[in-house]
Amino acid sequence: MPTPALAAALADIDTVFNGFSSPTETGCERCFAPEETAYLRTPCTRLPPALLSRFVRKVPDHFEDHAAVLRRLLPQCAHAMADGTLDDVGWAPHGLSRVEWRSWPAEQASAVEAFVLAWWEDVLAAPEPPYSAEHVFETCASILRTLTPLLDRWPAGPVADAHLAGCARSWLYDLVNDDWPFTWWEPEDRAAGVAELRSWLARHAPERLRARGEPDLAIRARLVGLPYDERWNDPYWTSPSATS
Repeated sequence: MPTPALAAALADIDTVFNGFSSPTETGCERCFAPEETAYLRTPCTRLPPALLSRFVRKVPDHFEDHAAVLRRLLPQCAHAMADGTLDDVGWAPHGLSRVEWRSWPAEQASAVEAFVLAWWEDVLAAPEPPYSAEHVFETCASILRTLTPLLDRWPAGPVADAHLAGCARSWLYDLVNDDWPFTWWEPEDRAAGVAELRSWLARHAPERLRARGEPDLAIRARLVGLPYDERWNDPYWTSPSATS
């Protein structure tokens, strides 16, 4: 069951985007059959799950009006993201990351943002969410185009800290080298994102990771907050645990 906040956000998406279509959309004829793009011109009709996933991950130049396509798909898409039936979450760009949804009417933009944040909070509260926290984090960050609200909503606690440990394992190898830890999201200023994530982990992660019995991850999280030379001159790297 989704958290109350996610259930409310999904209900808002259903209301705000109910009945949308892309009336003149023909799509890329090499990618989609005519009967497939017909769904985009027809409001209030459910798509086959595999087709929904294909539409959502296609880049804007596959459509005449990418924004209209996404507004048409959003109710079914948001529910699929929440229940884990949308393919390629964490493995490919999401359509919302490729459109200026913040320029949409305020009611629509607010519904999108509220859903993305509620979805992230729901994942952090679930011991076994449909997608890993690191995949959802990258997807949400690419849609919002910022890490800040996601990091601000990462509470301390047994479940959220278990997800923190998983993300730390995924991210710290790159962050200790000042590299970008994500697979496909490429923001304009990667350096700022790397610095923000390093800073947040150094401030918030060591104690929480240590309490989970992850002393090595805790030390590495502390180290990424140091300047580059200090980080690599730390005695940790010559200790037996660092190379085990």
